[in-house]
Order: sequence, then structure tokens, then C-alpha cells
Amino acid sequence: MKFTDGYWLNREGVRTSYATEVRDARAEDGRLTLHAAVRKVERRGNTLNAPLVTVETWSPAEGVIAVRSTHHAGRRPRTPAFELTGDPGYAPDAWVTDGIAGIDAGSLSLRVDTREPWRLSFRADGRELVSAGPRGTGFAVTDDGHHYAVAQLSLGVGELVYGLGERFTPFTRNGQSVDIWQADGGTASEQAYKNVPFHLTNRGYGVFVNHPGKVSYEIGSEAVGRVQFSVEDQSVEYYIVHGPTPKEILERYTALTGRPPLPPAWSFGLWLSTSFTTDYDEETVNRFVSGMAEREIPLEVFHFDCFWMREYQWCDFTWDPEVFPDPDAMLRRLRDRGLRISVWINPYIAQKSPLFAEARDRGYLLHDRAGDVWQWDMWQAGMGLVDFTNPEARTWYADHLRRLARQGVDCFKTDFGERVPTDVVWHDGSDPERMHNYYTQLYNELVFEVLREEKGQGEGVLFARSATAGGQQFPVHWGGDCESTFDAMAESLRGGLSLGLSGFGFWSHDIGGFEGTPDPAVFKRWTQFGLLSSHSRLHGSSSYRVPWNFDDEAVTVMRDFTRLKLRLMPYLYRAAVQAERSGTPVMRAMVLEFPEDPGCHGLDRQYMLGDDLLVAPVFDAEGEVEYYLPAGEWTHLLTGERFTGPGWRRERHGFDTLPLLARPGSVVPMAAAADSAAGDWARGVTLRVHAPADGTETLTELPGTDGATVAVFRTRRDGETVRVRVESGAEACGRWSVVLAGADGYGAPVEVSDGASEVSLRVVD
Repeated sequence: MKFTDGYWLNREGVRTSYATEVRDARAEDGRLTLHAAVRKVERRGNTLNAPLVTVETWSPAEGVIAVRSTHHAGRRPRTPAFELTGDPGYAPDAWVTDGIAGIDAGSLSLRVDTREPWRLSFRADGRELVSAGPRGTGFAVTDDGHHYAVAQLSLGVGELVYGLGERFTPFTRNGQSVDIWQADGGTASEQAYKNVPFHLTNRGYGVFVNHPGKVSYEIGSEAVGRVQFSVEDQSVEYYIVHGPTPKEILERYTALTGRPPLPPAWSFGLWLSTSFTTDYDEETVNRFVSGMAEREIPLEVFHFDCFWMREYQWCDFTWDPEVFPDPDAMLRRLRDRGLRISVWINPYIAQKSPLFAEARDRGYLLHDRAGDVWQWDMWQAGMGLVDFTNPEARTWYADHLRRLARQGVDCFKTDFGERVPTDVVWHDGSDPERMHNYYTQLYNELVFEVLREEKGQGEGVLFARSATAGGQQFPVHWGGDCESTFDAMAESLRGGLSLGLSGFGFWSHDIGGFEGTPDPAVFKRWTQFGLLSSHSRLHGSSSYRVPWNFDDEAVTVMRDFTRLKLRLMPYLYRAAVQAERSGTPVMRAMVLEFPEDPGCHGLDRQYMLGDDLLVAPVFDAEGEVEYYLPAGEWTHLLTGERFTGPGWRRERHGFDTLPLLARPGSVVPMAAAADSAAGDWARGVTLRVHAPADGTETLTELPGTDGATVAVFRTRRDGETVRVRVESGAEACGRWSVVLAGADGYGAPVEVSDGASEVSLRVVD
């Protein structure tokens, strides 16, 4: 939200007040409290008839400093609020000495010169990271009675801003106005399903605004050298999170807001959906499942979208008896074929459903201000919204999910949760504006906990569309409704990379796009991209997404890239463990892995899959692709060809390949089998070793399906020899192999027999 009219004036009807000078500074119990006048005080009379801004600062953990700026402090606390986790044993140093006030929080510090004009200076490594100077701390009041707390932080020359959730607009946020406000806007608009008031920059820090309602950002779009954020409240609270690297920023941010649990290994396999409005029954399902098996395409999950329930009755959690007369037997047959089952749900109850009257009479549905059930006809006729602030409503909703879980359902696709009204009254008295974004947190948390309780620890997984800060604790999320075009494919990737830089570890998208039907070229290119993503799902709107509906080559591409992903499971699950432990996403913007390379800072058409694999999807019907290679000697994972960076490359690829390059010096473990995402990956593993530099050493950990390390390999190059040794877990590996990339591509695999722990290979450059 903009408050000014150019540099000099306020907008008509807006009055602004900003901290100008410190009048009092106090340090006590690790907190620094500043009182700031909004005009220069030259004599005592200037203290009358003017506001005083109270600024409190503290540190919840090393490398993090919080700031709360308040105009009027008498407002009662509002709910909901984000659940943040600090370090309870951490004791920062707050002090005031000789006109200088500060907080020292490990690598990050705050300095305020109380003798000078207002300035909060956040410093690290002897330099200023970011500051809140003139107009940096204050509030705005409009003539119609609205009050906004406002903060502005400096934006340096060449500084780029990322994050703020899953956003499909240009990847770097500079120049954009962004409202953190849940909306169902597809992937082709400025609206977002997943709004997160957290951004980071390429200057070594991130900023989290601790407000679950609407946060309005002006990112170099009102004051070109500032990032401004405002909330309609008396206070604004934000946290400066130091890195200095992007990974370290995410590690500290997710320590504060939560990290994802490790999704079950089977969820990384291929998911197939009925699609949305298509006609389907059990015969259709069986035909699709059998078709995949006949074509030797490994399938892990089958998903039933909305019409598994009766029309006009979503959600009543009951299988349509005319289409699925014996769902128990059907689910049993599908599970006998090795499949997991996912079903679609949302938090709405249609009026035609028998559950509507039950929920209405028990007070489980959201009410308007007159005390009536809030209803509309969008999406489902006469639908009401389950009030998850009511504990009894939560239990009632959860019990319906438990029944399905016990019937054989393994996962729920938690759709919607964005169009939450604000002219309503919540059971627990929550503020409607704050609940608009936060509702999805209650929704996804409830469903996730049901699955974890019913299926066991480590087995809970969602396929969720909406989220806010902290939503990463309930994986997995997908990108929402996109068109079936190359443009939409690129939009989706931008959204996924943005979400990863907002603290989310796992992300997916609809292979082939959702709206419309992709042409075969789009479908095949999206198949490659989808199977080189964290999670992989075939889904559409009014048309099926089975590959044989496109052409024979689509079947081949689907089979080959599904098998490639399954062989990469030891590598991918290691990346998943990193997301669980440190908050680093599986799919990573290039700036996350190469922050020291300015050439990577704006890239949004390629990404790193885990630590060591660069993926550049092809967005062109003719196979043309342009991508950037950071420094070093990179190896194409599929062909063994070598390319040297840094620099841009332009290539043409058939549908059997795309740029998929292994990082210099990387060791990529690949499973022997390619039939399941939840196999015994260590047994028979092949290690692909790529261009190690002389004298370098690499440790490669292999995780089991529970995330625990089952084997560790040490790879070292000395001159013309590369030695690979099992450091631990030899008994888990059995026979294992090493393949060394050389001048002519990959050499022949060197197999190590049971009981052997070391192999040496000769380098051929």
C-alpha cells in the first residue's frame, strides 16, 4: 500500500508520522526499548500534542533480531498468531552506553546512535546489512479512520529481493507491489495461493513480518531505494534474519517458523489422477492403472479427485454409490497392486449434503455477524465453511477423515482454503482479517495430524494448495491451477522457486498443466520437468493425463523419466533429509547454491535439484533451451558429456533428454532398481563420480526410507587415481558399483563384490 505522492507529498487523505529522534533508551533483561519522537524536540513545548513511537527490540535466537514498533499500545491482543520457536536458553546482550544503544545477537547486531537522527542499523561482519532510517519506522492514518503501522528498510544498489510465498510474477520482487492475502487466482496473475510475509535478499539477510493478516509490500515500488511493509494495526513486528548465505538464512528462519517432517518415500513416486471434471468410475481407474503397468511405467499413488463424492454434496466424505458401489473392495484391489490412495477434500460443506444440517445445528460452521451461517453459491451450492477454531468442529471433521483413512486412504489432497470471508464471527473470537490467511494453517495441520496418527510417524503427507508462514510443516504443496502451455510451465517453476526461498522444502505441480489439454510437445517437456521435481503428479481439469492419450513418444518419455527419478531416489531422499534438518528445499533457485556468482542471482528458468544436479527444463516446442553454467566442469548425467562454466549455453534437445548436469566434483548415488520409490536403495547402489579436482575429498551419505543414514562413502582424488571407500554400512550395500565420468563420457561400471570396501579408478581427462 502506497502512502506517498511522489517523494515530497503524502497521498490525499493520508497523514504520516515517522520516528525522528530517540528521546529515551533503556536496556533490560536482553531487550532494548526506545521511545522516539515523530518531530524534532528543540524545547519542552515540542513534547506536547504529538505522538511518541515505542520501539522494542530483542533476539529470540542467535543471528536473529526482532523489532516491534507501536503507536498506541492499548489495543487488546488479536488472534490468531504465528507459532514461533526461539532458543529458550539464548541470552542476547542489550545495552546503552555513551549515547549508543545496541543488541548483540551472535553474528548479527543492532546499533542505534541516540544522539543522531533516527536510524536502526543492523550489522554483521563489521558492515551494515540493512537499516531503517528516515521514514523507516512510523504509522499512517487516513481521513476515513484507518491506521497503518509502517516500516521501511534500505534496499541497496544491486540488491535483489526474493520470496513472499509462491508467486508467479517475475522472480525477483524488485519493483513489485505485493499483498500477502490468500486468493484463488491461478498461476497467471499477481495473486497467490501461498502467501508468506518473509523475504530474503542477495545481501545476506531475510526479513519476516510477524503478522498473519494482510501485509502490504512496496518493494522499490514507492520509494525506489526501500522495501516498505505495512499492516492495518497499531503495531508492526518484524525479524531480521542473518545468513550470510541464503541457506543459512533459511535455516534460521525455519528454526523460527518450523521445518517440514520427512515425507514418506513412496510419496516421491509418480501420482496419477482421475483429473477434475472428467467422467470416471472404477473401470476407468482400472484401465488407467493397467495401462501404466502394461507400458512398464511405475506408478506409486492413484488419486481420486472431487467426483469420488456425489455431485452438489462436497464434502460429505462418502463415495458416490452409483459410481463406486463397493469402495472397500476397490481400495483393497488397488492396494493389492502396490498402490497408495489419495482422495480430494476441501473445508466446505455443501447445503445438499446431509452433513450441512448436522454441522449447522451443532454450530460447526462459520457464522456471519448476524449469527447466521455464512453461505454462498461459489464452488458448491449453498456451501458453508467449517469453523476450525471450534474444537468440537475439529474433532467432527477429523473423525470423518479417520473413517476414510481406516478404509484404506493414505493421503488427502487439501484443496482450497483461500476464499475465507472477513465479515464473519469465529467461534474463538479470532480477528477475521488475521484469520483470512491463517485459516489454511488450521486446515492443513488438522488433516496432517489425522494422517500421522492413523498411518504412523513418518507416513503423513498432504497434497495441499494453500499455505502461509509455517505451512511448510505440513508437506507436500502443489502449484495450483495453471494453463496447459509452455508459458504456464515457466510460471509454475517461478512459483516453486519462490516458495522454496520462503521456507518450503517440498513442491509439485500438475504435469501437463491443469486448464485445457496440452499439445504433445508441452506434455512431454512438462513430463521431464515434473519427474525432476520434488513430487510428481499427473493431473488435469477436463481431460485425462495418461501419456498414451498424447502419442507413443509421450509413453516413452514418461517411462524413462519415471525410472530415472526412481533410480535417483538415494540422492533425492538425501535432499529431502536436508529439508527436514535445515530447511533447504529440494528444488533450489540457483542463487541458493551459488550466492557468490552474480550470474545466478536472477535465474528462474533453471534450478538445482538437491546439491548437485542442475536442471534446465525446455520451454520450446522445437527443443531450444538456453541456460547458465556456473564455474567448473559439469557432466551431463544422461550422456556423460562435459561442459565448462561459467557461461551461457544454447542447445537443442530431443524429447529423450534435457540439460541435466552434475556439479563438478559431485558423487551422485543411483539405485539399482527403478520400480519403486520406497526400495532398498543402498543395496546395489552405483556411485557416479564427476570431475573431482586433485586432492579433493567427498563424503556421500545414503539415507534409508526412514531418513537415517545407512551407508557413507568417501571419495578422494590423488593425481590420476580416484579412490572410493565405504566408511560405514558396507553390509547394507552388498555389491556396489562406481562409474567415473571421463573425457569420452562415462566409463564402464566397476563393481565391488560383497565384503569389499574400496575401489580405485584411473582418471582419463
